[in-house]
Amino acid sequence: MIHKKFLNKITTAIVLSTFTLSCEASVTRRIEKTQVKAAEEQKLEPNIIYSDIIIKEQSDYLMIPVYLAEHNQDKESNYGLSRSYVRDNKLYNFIFYHKQDGESHLLLNKKAIINSFELLETKSASKSPIRFWLYKILEQDTNTDKKLNSEDALIGYLSDLSGKNLQQITPNNTQVINWVIVPSQNALFIKIIKDSNNDKKFTERDKTNFIRVNLDKPAMGSEIISDSMEQEIKSYILK
Repeated sequence: MIHKKFLNKITTAIVLSTFTLSCEASVTRRIEKTQVKAAEEQKLEPNIIYSDIIIKEQSDYLMIPVYLAEHNQDKESNYGLSRSYVRDNKLYNFIFYHKQDGESHLLLNKKAIINSFELLETKSASKSPIRFWLYKILEQDTNTDKKLNSEDALIGYLSDLSGKNLQQITPNNTQVINWVIVPSQNALFIKIIKDSNNDKKFTERDKTNFIRVNLDKPAMGSEIISDSMEQEIKSYILK
């Protein structure tokens, strides 16, 4: 009888020991999986990239483009080939750095994507040249697909050469198509497309128009083609 009880105690101890070891192994595996997942997430965290400095002799400021590398790259990146490197990444901001006093500031104070930028200049016989930066910026997910890309509204902005006095010049929910400067009028004319049928897309079914911006006092441009003029045009062409 005593021998039987002893065997039962041993069996119980073995079972409990096995169960405990199993639990410890399970906990260890969960911890290891959590650590691996955390390491992978840290590895895949996007990295901010500062591209090559942009120098324009007309400006007292240097420009440092701020990109975001959105995909982890297993192979080593050759930062000497920065132009090819940043092609696959998005431009989110500029740092403007004063050449003389070292003062620096950001162009944007919000999250947005700079689709393109160009230094423009007006020259006329009677006036001093006016130079400014023209940007096309993606800032709202207008088609609600939870990402910013070329299918969203593309808004025109102007800033001075210092990257200050940033001014929106084309309406929300439109896309900039192209532009031209008329120096004699000191004006910028921008062709836009509007989501006129409110389908959250920019297609050939939508209306186009032209915006005139006064470069002496940049502000939201005014549309050239009024609704009444468009109706008149339709009455001649579509009758």
